[in-house]
Amino acid sequence: MPLASDVLFGDRRAVRSCGGVISGKFPDAPNAGADRAGGADLHIHSTASDGSLSPAGIMEEARRQGLTHIAITDHDTLEGVRQARQAGIPDGLCLISGVEISTQPPPGIPASGSLHILGYGIPPDHPEVNTALARSQDARRDRNPEIIRRLNAAGIRIRLSDAARFAGSGPVSRPHIARALMDAGIVSSIEDAFQRWLKKGRPAYVDKYRIPCAAAVDLIRRAGGVAVLAHPGLLLRGGGMTIDTVCDILAPLKIGGIEVYYPEHGARQTRLFFAAARARGLLATGGTDFHGDIKPGVRMGSARGKFQVPGGTAAALLARLYAIEHSTESSTPGENPL
Repeated sequence: MPLASDVLFGDRRAVRSCGGVISGKFPDAPNAGADRAGGADLHIHSTASDGSLSPAGIMEEARRQGLTHIAITDHDTLEGVRQARQAGIPDGLCLISGVEISTQPPPGIPASGSLHILGYGIPPDHPEVNTALARSQDARRDRNPEIIRRLNAAGIRIRLSDAARFAGSGPVSRPHIARALMDAGIVSSIEDAFQRWLKKGRPAYVDKYRIPCAAAVDLIRRAGGVAVLAHPGLLLRGGGMTIDTVCDILAPLKIGGIEVYYPEHGARQTRLFFAAARARGLLATGGTDFHGDIKPGVRMGSARGKFQVPGGTAAALLARLYAIEHSTESSTPGENPL
């Protein structure tokens, strides 16, 4: 089983407040109200993928925003968690290990592109997980030259090095290419770049390998983590499906939660998603999907000002991780039996 120190990071006081200690396993079940005094944001991206703030910068911003519990959930990599651990967690902050995996949707879910699965509580140095994620990272990297070639063929003179300037030390991805297009005066915003050039069906879109959804969920569970369906409201935008249908399709995969609280979910959607999670015994998680300058106006913890992850959400996630760690139902080391 992963130790609390493998998936929870922070000073002894902060980690105790969310149910763990800095070394060794969770000593007691986490307090359900542990994150009520502060705030939580369980969906944050750093420069390890397509965010504009470094992991250290994210932690400092979390402190400024009064957050006590955060999860860095970079696309297809745990590098942001590793960098945060190396930088040192500020006093009063609890960091939960996380990742957002771009998966191939299972049969029955007609998603355009990837179905995103959040994985929480995965040890950032887990060999099997990192091997699988490396293939997805390679796919992201390998499609970039073709995106640039297609833009050049359309008469847009930008180079991959132009996008790399915005990626810093992290991998180049489509948002960085979008920023290069903005810098060249080709588009007015990142959203404009995607709508005109980079999203599926547009002239410079290039598809990539995605790990099958079932394999991703299984990978997270075998690493002792919890798999959560990310931002279902975005998935259901096209109509024709309901959250209950999606949950029924994902049920055999043993998904562990739904990202109920998300800035682009309306009040009615949030109620429906919460009801679907509650009816199935799934976690209701939430976060802003913070990317820094990549998503202007979306602040960590509060999005555009009125959003808030309800108190107790992070503690519920930690309680589930605690239950996985202490379960005696599994005969396979590290496997999630729940």
